[in-house]
Amino acid sequence: MKPHNTIREGDNVLLYLDNKRKYLVKIEKGKILHTHKGFIKLEDLIGCVFGSKIESSLGFPFYALNPTVRDYISKISRPTQIIYPKDMGLILILSGVGPGSRVVEAGTGSGALTGFLAFHVRPDGCVYSYEIREEFIEKAKRNLERMMLLDYVEIKNADITKGIDEKNVDAVILDMASPWLVVPHAYEALKGGGSFVSFSPTIEQVIKTVETLKEHNFVYIETFECLIRRIRVERGKTRPETRMIGHTGYITSARKVIE
Repeated sequence: MKPHNTIREGDNVLLYLDNKRKYLVKIEKGKILHTHKGFIKLEDLIGCVFGSKIESSLGFPFYALNPTVRDYISKISRPTQIIYPKDMGLILILSGVGPGSRVVEAGTGSGALTGFLAFHVRPDGCVYSYEIREEFIEKAKRNLERMMLLDYVEIKNADITKGIDEKNVDAVILDMASPWLVVPHAYEALKGGGSFVSFSPTIEQVIKTVETLKEHNFVYIETFECLIRRIRVERGKTRPETRMIGHTGYITSARKVIE
């Protein structure tokens, strides 16, 4: 997430051992990463180029990678369940969010989706994130600081079902129990043609949300379920993995129109 390619003290680095074992660490002098494959003195990485190999004390190879937003999200400290990256990607496409976008989001939770959106609205956009629980806000702020994205987020300790302060925003994105209660406020906050997107675990939530969207001048209303399955690739043995990320929730999107 930083433009330089040489590891410096204070940088976050993803130490990759294999697809199941990856360690997100901050490079500090005197700090040691202990693993079952031996330990690594993190200061030994200072001055190395991202992508370099470093061996543990037991001689196992690790690779120092520049973390992507996906890596930060997978390692995020989470007091609440977060939206999976597969769903975040679809939310981004449906919302049309990009550099310079002004986005209203609720609830903040751990800040995973908040950070993902903030990453994509840089450098001139902003995510206005509503959260009613103060203890979640402090955790989210720490996570966003680690992701180096807090500058693009304004977290508000407020109930979005009571109203949205911002006007003329590009998108309203919701991950909350009762998104249908926000639909009238979202309509007032969105610019013409703006996007509404909500993530809901159950179909009953979706039905209420879609019905309310139809009552408030939204069109292009669609609901999706996103499934993803890894493929194990090995000559003569290539096949889908036994386990997969199946149903996580439903994503409903719509666009505001003016009559």
